[in-house]
Amino acid sequence: MLLLGSFAFAQDFKQETDKYRKKYKEEFLHAANSPLKAVDLPFLQFYEPDSSFRVVAKFEKSRGQSFEMPTYSGVNKTYVKYGKLKFRLHGRKQTLTVYRSLSLQSLAKYKDYLFIPFKDKTNGDESYGGGRYIDLKTTDIKNNTLILDFNKAYNPYCAYSDGYNCPIPPSPNHLPVAILAGEKKFGKDHQQATLK
Repeated sequence: MLLLGSFAFAQDFKQETDKYRKKYKEEFLHAANSPLKAVDLPFLQFYEPDSSFRVVAKFEKSRGQSFEMPTYSGVNKTYVKYGKLKFRLHGRKQTLTVYRSLSLQSLAKYKDYLFIPFKDKTNGDESYGGGRYIDLKTTDIKNNTLILDFNKAYNPYCAYSDGYNCPIPPSPNHLPVAILAGEKKFGKDHQQATLK
């Protein structure tokens, strides 16, 4: 019975992740400044959905000052440290800092938007060398905990094309483990992606 239950969970988790990825791909076709066109979408690659990379994290609020986060284009973006996430991943304790963009905070659509830029041991090999991102909302935090799902890790626009201001993950968010979940390296040469 237990086996059937865990199989059903795995199926549900896979369907939920596949649905999320379908929506993620569709957004490239509607975003005004998208680096990808419909012909590029088949080159998006992902790890198989893996529920062991979906963890419960303890949230600790920060009272951080605003600071300038460098981007790969050389332009700085203003962020504030919103808090820290502490969690165990495959038995090992990990910590990530959550940031909030001051410019996005002023827009109604993004007022509760939170941002986790991170690097891990897959960067430059199986995943994009510049790191990956996870988006959250303040409403995802309940009783100082939240579900952190690395299956939703995605590439910055810089992974597909030049000319974007993609934040460089700060060193406290360099995880000493391989996150074998979420988006992989783009399967097409970076420069070819938008030349069509």
